[in-house]
Amino acid sequence: MKKNIFLLITFLYSYSCANPTIVNVIGPNDNKMSCSELSDEIAKANKYADEAKEAKRMDKPHNIGAILFFIPGYGVSMKNIDQAIQAAAQRAEHLNKIKEKKNC
Repeated sequence: MKKNIFLLITFLYSYSCANPTIVNVIGPNDNKMSCSELSDEIAKANKYADEAKEAKRMDKPHNIGAILFFIPGYGVSMKNIDQAIQAAAQRAEHLNKIKEKKNC
């Protein structure tokens, strides 16, 4: 019985942490991309930023679980989400600069 409770708590603890995608700001082939590929990559970066912003909402299960079961986990999740949003914005900015250089 104790083992089952421990496994349940461990599962809920793991589920309570948000893990949005943190993109690399600079990719190895960014300068080789065509204008349409750059636009697609910018759209992906914006999608990751939107997903991270969505994960930050308080009505999400991982946020509720973090507050209920492990309050410091909530702080770590919020920091991780902020990093994901910032990285996605920097990626989009980097790609837009490349588009400007290529006169897209």
